Amino acid sequence: MSGELNKYAWLTVAVALLTFVLKLWAAYLTGSVGLLSDALESIINLVSSSMLVIALKIAKAPPDKDHPFGHDKAEYFANGVQGTLILLAAFSITWAALERLWEPQMLEAAVEGISLAVAASVLNLIAARVLLKKGNALKSDGLKGEAHHLMSDVWSSVAVVAGVGLVYLTDLTWLDPAAALAVSAWVLITGIKLIKNSVTGLMDQALPPESQAVLLEILEKYQAEKGMDFHALRSRVSGARTFVTVHILVPGAWTVKRGHDLLDELEGEVAEALSGVTMVTHLEPLEEESSFLDTEIV
Repeated sequence: MSGELNKYAWLTVAVALLTFVLKLWAAYLTGSVGLLSDALESIINLVSSSMLVIALKIAKAPPDKDHPFGHDKAEYFANGVQGTLILLAAFSITWAALERLWEPQMLEAAVEGISLAVAASVLNLIAARVLLKKGNALKSDGLKGEAHHLMSDVWSSVAVVAGVGLVYLTDLTWLDPAAALAVSAWVLITGIKLIKNSVTGLMDQALPPESQAVLLEILEKYQAEKGMDFHALRSRVSGARTFVTVHILVPGAWTVKRGHDLLDELEGEVAEALSGVTMVTHLEPLEEESSFLDTEIV
């Protein structure tokens, strides 16, 4: 899986480089601040995708002495960097657009510029769809974050192309910087979402509700059928992996082997129902009062 993730991460670098060249060429031909702002965002894409390659390499490193639970959270740092760079792009685009509002300028070679911008947008759209599909399949927040980043680029390019096209058709030069301002607003929202996702991941968020429901259904089935109980159920998502801990209470008369066999069966069913889950169970005697004193994190 690590090799597949790296392959798609490098795809983002190649796409970012190619779209940057196309958009910069379009901006040069037309003199459009909207197209220039679009090219500016592609520079951010290039830096962001390069960061993703580095983060994924770190995230897929095996556990070691200092990081016994692995390095999966490195992907959340990639999301944070992506979001921060996107915010910087939004502010840069806003500044350039406001300057052009004060000093309007007619555009040149609009047809050629728009054609190049459209080609770059189609390339980004294809790459975003591929990355989102693979990000979901591989449970990679880094790939999904880059997919959303590219989609924000697609929609911002649509706004820019529309603005440049209208300037070409109507000679209303203010539409060019207005399109750039619309881009900056969209980019700003995308950046905030990515930073929020980064912070949420680093704060050890629990399993999503639908996955928690599956986990509870399995535990309650064992509770009803196996004469056991459970408490202190906790989960945390760490990149592509999820860690679940739970205390299992069984009759004190059970042998160690019987309790161990039950835990093996339970952990196997959870792993089959929820891929990527590492489950840690703690066996306790059902009749002992002390078994119920450690249900909270202290």
